[in-house]
Amino acid sequence: MSQQPIEVLLRPAVELYTVALCAATATLCLAAPWTLALTPAAGLACGLALMLLAAQRMRQAWRVLRYRRNIRRLPHYSMTSRRIPVSRQHLFLGKGFQWDQRHTHRLMQTYRPEFRAYVDPTPLYQWARRLEARLEFAPRPVQPLARLTRWDSPLNPARPLPPVGGLPRLHGIEPDETDATLPLGERVGHTLVLGTTRVGKTRLAELLITQDIRRTNAQGEHEVVIVFDPKGDADLLKRMAVEARRAGRENAFYVFHLGWPDISARYNAVGRFGRISEVATRVAGQLSGEGNSAAFREFAWRFVNIIARALVELGQRPDYQLILRHVVNIDALFMEYAAHFLARTQPKAWDIIVQLEAKLNDKTIPRHMTGREKRVVAIEQYLSQVRVYDPVLDGLRSAVRYDRSYFDKIVASLLPLLEKLTTGKIAQLLAPSYSELNDPRPIFDWMQIVRQRAVVYVGLDALSDTEVASAVGNAMFSDLVSVAGHIYKFGIDDGLPPSADPAAKVPINLHADEFNELMGDEFIPLVNKGGGAGIQVTAYTQTLSDIEARIGNRAKAGQVVGNFNNLFMLRVRETATAELLTQQLPKVEVYASSQISTAADSSSLDSGTDFSSTTQERVTATSVPMIEPAHIVSLPKGQCFALVEGGKLWKIRMPLPEPDPDEAMPANLQAMAKDMRLNHTTEPDWWQDTSRQPDTP
Repeated sequence: MSQQPIEVLLRPAVELYTVALCAATATLCLAAPWTLALTPAAGLACGLALMLLAAQRMRQAWRVLRYRRNIRRLPHYSMTSRRIPVSRQHLFLGKGFQWDQRHTHRLMQTYRPEFRAYVDPTPLYQWARRLEARLEFAPRPVQPLARLTRWDSPLNPARPLPPVGGLPRLHGIEPDETDATLPLGERVGHTLVLGTTRVGKTRLAELLITQDIRRTNAQGEHEVVIVFDPKGDADLLKRMAVEARRAGRENAFYVFHLGWPDISARYNAVGRFGRISEVATRVAGQLSGEGNSAAFREFAWRFVNIIARALVELGQRPDYQLILRHVVNIDALFMEYAAHFLARTQPKAWDIIVQLEAKLNDKTIPRHMTGREKRVVAIEQYLSQVRVYDPVLDGLRSAVRYDRSYFDKIVASLLPLLEKLTTGKIAQLLAPSYSELNDPRPIFDWMQIVRQRAVVYVGLDALSDTEVASAVGNAMFSDLVSVAGHIYKFGIDDGLPPSADPAAKVPINLHADEFNELMGDEFIPLVNKGGGAGIQVTAYTQTLSDIEARIGNRAKAGQVVGNFNNLFMLRVRETATAELLTQQLPKVEVYASSQISTAADSSSLDSGTDFSSTTQERVTATSVPMIEPAHIVSLPKGQCFALVEGGKLWKIRMPLPEPDPDEAMPANLQAMAKDMRLNHTTEPDWWQDTSRQPDTP
């Protein structure tokens, strides 16, 4: 069949005729060779030869029959998490095949009218669905008939298709699928997963995260796994907890969740830094920098930097609460730092400051210092007289010299952000007290996570408060960028005894679900330069427009997308998103045959020929795109196209999850997951409904 100019698999399995004839003749040759005038030895030889021919033709017939079956219905494919293969060289993705010209040719054939009988649902299937619709409100005695037609069993010739939608033909055109894998060396180029809601993005994330948690290197060391989950998927949390326990990493598993602060781990986004200026960058970087807001953003950066420098000099670790307290009341920090500085440099200064303070009244206080405490004014007057120099003190002096009302105006844009991060119990998570030893909730930072090779689940509860979720997510991304820069320069062993292989990078697997809700300017350097520090980003979102709307700039959105070397495209509804894949693929030639018949009268009276006729069968080649955006829109749930390894196109379907009896979680996480399912469920059983078990992803 493969030597024919045009491959046609949507046809009757004519090979079965040869199989039947060969089987019958072989039976005669073996049982009664004399009927064919053969000796017993010759009958045995002929029988065996015919059986070999029948087996060969049966294999060809089975290929046709299986192809026709897969066009309408794919075989069931499911797997427990325990059976997911984990490799040190490859990342398992599911079953699939590498798409080429043959598959485009076969797909085009399914749209031709002469092949509709092999593609469209059978008349029996259509009759059964119409009957079920009519019997929906029928009397109870006839209800078993509808249940019989809905019976999901191979014994039911009219059983319904699995509730995954799409076109099964997109994967059924290749009957010989294999395990689809991605070399681990390609992951450092980052991976982008696009797909509309309820098509399996989170389930693909579970498949990848399961392998990341369980994978070890040759020395038995695990990899770092960090998962950002804005909406709060209970199944994803359960999967991470179960896999961490199976891998023996339950002591290195951290859950940070804004929705459950009582049992969440704690995290200070500005508590660790390489340079003190990073504190101001992480805080002010979340403010708008467009138009007139740019100037206020720069003012906010400067004042946060002044506060952070003063806190560090005073021996205090910066956090959001301290920054907010001193932005609202800079006078207290100025007096505290002045006392600290003058106690070291000029012990007798306070006697003079007290005398200056006693002489102050409403008339002697400078106009620009109106509203400030008298102690602040006295300190400023003293420093003006002695002219001491200290960069931190000078910064604080410049802040208190501003008119009080003017100062409040220029930092007004900073206050809403800080209040988002310090309101209610969230303040306990983002501004932890390091001296409170009775609090059982752990405190972590990203460098600690990398050195410990830990697993972290970050639930941002975006469905409850999008603004706070976005602010916290941006702060964490900004902190990760700083840690990546530190690792890139000094490695993870900076300040510690060197490891066995100091040059080896620790893979940091960062999974960001719905990352368009989290990303800002901080995300761009993370995907640009994070690979040098071992960060491997896998980002999940719905459309390109989500990224552009979040950033607010088409060029920056293109910059982000351009840094993802691996692209997984599930079903999408936006044509521009589908074209991100289809426009990167070449055109291929597909073949079609056409029959041409002509007849012509003879114009010669002397000729013995009255007319002539010709019949031709022509094979034409047409150049078409390898896949169209319409094919991506028609993908069933749990299936995707993957453009990996520099342009290889794979068609993949993911395994359905099967329950495992030993999947257990700690009691507190069980309560959290139960509440998440009740209040925050977004993709319950995305591949099926509650009435039947599917047979295809």
